[in-house]
Amino acid sequence: MTRLVLVVSCHNEGSRLKAQPFLHLVASKRDVRLLFVDDGSTDATPAILADILSGGGTRISVLTESGNAGEAEAVRRGILAALEERPELVGYWNADLSTPLSELQYFLETFDAHPDVDIVMGARIRMLGRDVNRRPLRHYAGRLFATAASLALGVPVYDTQCGATILRATDAVGHAFRAPFLSRSVMDVEVLARYMAFTGRASALSRICELPVRAWTAGANLRTSKMGVRSTLHALWDLGRIWRQSRRI
Repeated sequence: MTRLVLVVSCHNEGSRLKAQPFLHLVASKRDVRLLFVDDGSTDATPAILADILSGGGTRISVLTESGNAGEAEAVRRGILAALEERPELVGYWNADLSTPLSELQYFLETFDAHPDVDIVMGARIRMLGRDVNRRPLRHYAGRLFATAASLALGVPVYDTQCGATILRATDAVGHAFRAPFLSRSVMDVEVLARYMAFTGRASALSRICELPVRAWTAGANLRTSKMGVRSTLHALWDLGRIWRQSRRI
């Protein structure tokens, strides 16, 4: 039985997408399946995905989109397809593996230890004994956005942009992905807002867990490392739209 279907969205990831870590994951964890979403790539990504698919057999599948819908929509479509398989868990992970797949085991252990938890989100916290490397500008811009997200949601969330999230395949989680997202870049905040609207804020607080990752490398994501103040301002604008929508629910 498949315990987890992990969605990996890809758009022109040819220079970053590495087959071996994904193949090692499905070889070592027989209850995990991978679902790649090719979001209209025009580079070598389709060829790399074909190689990964051939090496992973039935444990890996690829959903190909005809055009570039954006990461949020690609993940949403992937999660909906994953839910149709009726696994225990679904999730999404950055294709560049800024959060290494070795971290996945700690997410699964959190679900084992806490049966009432529905959402486990990675959080990038620099602590002794953890290998979390972020560029200073990105770190401070991220803290600004995280503070705004926390205020908008009314919950003490530390980090919504880690790129590694696992969710229990419940009706509440399915509801969070049912409709297209408002934003192409801050999907995680929208997922939380929708989940809380469905379950109620008080119940949601006990069912969402942030897990400090042991390793995260900004340099693995070349596009993210080039983002700065402008992208943060755009994300804050999207956050305002999400906040206004949540007030109407």
